[in-house]
Amino acid sequence: MSDPVLLITGASSGIGEATAREAAKAGYRLVLAARSEDKLRAVQEAVGGPERALIVRCDVQSQEDQKQMVERALDTFGQIDAVFANAGRGGSAGGFSGADPDSWRDMILTNVYGVGLTVQACLPALRESRGHMLLTGSAAGRVTIAGSMYSATKWAVSAIGYGLREEIRGSGIRVTLIEPGMVDTPFFDQPPEQALEPEDIGRAVVYALSQPAHVDVNELLIRPTPAIK
Repeated sequence: MSDPVLLITGASSGIGEATAREAAKAGYRLVLAARSEDKLRAVQEAVGGPERALIVRCDVQSQEDQKQMVERALDTFGQIDAVFANAGRGGSAGGFSGADPDSWRDMILTNVYGVGLTVQACLPALRESRGHMLLTGSAAGRVTIAGSMYSATKWAVSAIGYGLREEIRGSGIRVTLIEPGMVDTPFFDQPPEQALEPEDIGRAVVYALSQPAHVDVNELLIRPTPAIK
């Protein structure tokens, strides 16, 4: 049997890049999707080059881009065994009272609409492979954060995961929500004082993928260990 294929959106940096590296170590062939082809090429070289990783420029807000991403993946590898819908954006300060609404639009279209498009575009291939859909949620999607539209988008990602699991029940497809706490990525202007590393989340993704077919890891909440007092 050929090595399994994992498609990752938002693969050019942060959690997506780290997951690509961890999955490559575990023997996966990769489809790396993001808006920056230059950054994707660097990741491609790090995980085995063109024979092991396909790069695809994709804006997750574009249905056409997402369809072409799946078509290129299938043309190149003939299968998609797992998908990590990871592309996302942060919000701006100001809360509901004073945040820039334009920043909300882009964030919602990426974090919610974009995830929905990834799910829809990839489902036919996952039905064929009885594969695995993983979504990047957040610890922020489990709690109430004052004035946070970002948190609201991650609550929505959780709802997508729960709803998808019910929709495809009995298909053999597994659905996992990956819910990181604070992660030290380019997402932040200043590195958080206490945070996970992107590789920590990459290993969590590979853990979920590595379980036998009869085990569906529904959610993985990953937080940094509290500082020693």
